[in-house]
Amino acid sequence: MQIWIMIICFLIGILLIPLVRKFAFFINAVDEPRERHTHKKITPTLGGLAIFLSFTVGMILLAVDKAEFLPVYIGALIIVMTGFIDDIIELSPRWKLVGQIVAALCVVLWGQITIEFINIPFVGPLYFGGWAIPITIIWIVAIVNALNLIDGLDGLAGGVAIIALLTIAGMALLLQDVFVAPVAFMLIACIFAFLVYNFPPATIFMGDTGSLFLGYMIAVLSLMGFKNVTFISILVPLIILGVPLSDTFFAIIRRLKARTPISMADRSHIHHRLLALGFSERQTVLLIYCMAILFSITGFVFSFSTTWGAVILLLLLAFCIEIIVEFIGLIGENYRPILNILSKVRRKR
Repeated sequence: MQIWIMIICFLIGILLIPLVRKFAFFINAVDEPRERHTHKKITPTLGGLAIFLSFTVGMILLAVDKAEFLPVYIGALIIVMTGFIDDIIELSPRWKLVGQIVAALCVVLWGQITIEFINIPFVGPLYFGGWAIPITIIWIVAIVNALNLIDGLDGLAGGVAIIALLTIAGMALLLQDVFVAPVAFMLIACIFAFLVYNFPPATIFMGDTGSLFLGYMIAVLSLMGFKNVTFISILVPLIILGVPLSDTFFAIIRRLKARTPISMADRSHIHHRLLALGFSERQTVLLIYCMAILFSITGFVFSFSTTWGAVILLLLLAFCIEIIVEFIGLIGENYRPILNILSKVRRKR
């Protein structure tokens, strides 16, 4: 990929964001401080619009295969429109889901990007047949919402997205993918421009316009980048996106346990819990960046492991996630089964 395209995307983003900020105030696309929020003043959203527009310019300059790119771009346009409307009038979860599904359908039906089968170790190939389309849609929607849910602190979602995209781009380079790697690197340049204005203290938020768009692009690029759909390769993007996906998973567990609607917001996401432990906003963002980097490194190692090595690595990763979940109280402050066992063993010594 030509570096000058990344530079142009970055500069366009830098120039666009102040204009988008004024536009957000003009149409009242702003985020007012509420009980769940950490910011104390009215802040414009729609930062994701600048990311999308600079991305569009970059894709034109990149001159990729239109047949391969068009379904992805139209899906992106649909999801950006969904986020844009939500940032202005706050759509219900049902209508946001409709927009996400329509965007996913563009990629799945038009672009014909689906998960047809996976090779399960010691078992063999498992073909999905007619279930390939719904499984792929669920995959895309899950990742879109995972990134959307983690967008709770200045610079958090953007930084996590950059780390995930860097990993996907790096692995795509190793696989000699001529589409995924340059698109991912270009998108990274667009996000960096946004982070100039969004890193604590932020003067603009990406809003659902940005978080839905970035989640969608990460989901689609990971599907396109890992064409060798083995059980191991399908887990790689899940590991790379370990922070937002695990946060989403445990949020669902937490709400089911409390018998509250899954879509109901709360103050128990990973960034809320770290803040509650006494970390500053900037420290919390940097800690989650470190977690995301560790997940990405694990994803890299995992992709080149033997079957048994991958299984052992997966078990170690699951154990580490459980310890972190218990330590920060992601499910609940009283949920500490392994830490309690370790505490008892230490007392006996």
